[in-house]
Amino acid sequence: MGNNLLKGKRGIIFGALNDMSIAWKVAERCVEEGATITLSNTVLAVRMGTTNELAEKLNAKLIPADATSVEDLEKVFDQSIEALGGKIDFVLHSIGMSPNVRKKRTYDDLDYNLLNQTLDISAISFHKMLQVAYKKQALSEWASVVALSYGAAQRTMYGYNDMADAKAMLESIARSFGYIYGRSHNVRINTISQSPTITTAGSGIKGFDSLVDFSERMSPLGNATAAECADYCIVMFSDLTKKVTMQNLFHDGGYSSMGMSYRAMEQYIKSFDGLTDEQGNVILG
Repeated sequence: MGNNLLKGKRGIIFGALNDMSIAWKVAERCVEEGATITLSNTVLAVRMGTTNELAEKLNAKLIPADATSVEDLEKVFDQSIEALGGKIDFVLHSIGMSPNVRKKRTYDDLDYNLLNQTLDISAISFHKMLQVAYKKQALSEWASVVALSYGAAQRTMYGYNDMADAKAMLESIARSFGYIYGRSHNVRINTISQSPTITTAGSGIKGFDSLVDFSERMSPLGNATAAECADYCIVMFSDLTKKVTMQNLFHDGGYSSMGMSYRAMEQYIKSFDGLTDEQGNVILG
């Protein structure tokens, strides 16, 4: 049951592939909260995934498009405005892929042509999206744009490879364009740094299952799920956060503020001498 937080709002959700996708969960929650939306993903992703099912379920227009193509992005915004009956109130960028990771090229042996593809798909597509919307005046005043990021933009995460560079660029674009778009049209642009989440894209990262487990042990509140991330996106799309912009917002159960937790320490030491008091109670602080 929704609370009509997005009642009357129009949005575009980029990147829903299947029901494991965060974007999929966001799309469902947006409609539950009263919004009307369009969906977009690549032709290949639409063919391989189940986005058609989501579009049918949500009565949403599905617009196949390559987010690295300015021409395709222009089509997405034009068709969305036509289908939804007005300017766009919110956009989700949930797009990321590294050909180097897929081909198992390590960070000290990158294929630079593939690196360019990683950056274009995972970060520069965000700039193209914003620039197209800006030039077309496609977003309403006080619209909200959110892109999904990850903590590897700030900290080295084993196996995350050139996607870390892409996420750092993504967050920089949000700040730089956030100033321009905020000053001129009161549009807010933010990134959400989500816990490692089991998705089709995430599962391609080397050692990802171990990363998820480590993050779960380190986070006081545990990892944030895809559904919980969708809830956070709803808040960011709503009018409750009209003055939040140019921020990278950590949605990770507290992981980003931790150095070491008891649950993580428990995994790595054999003896618990010194971790309990005289009565055998665990010392948490």
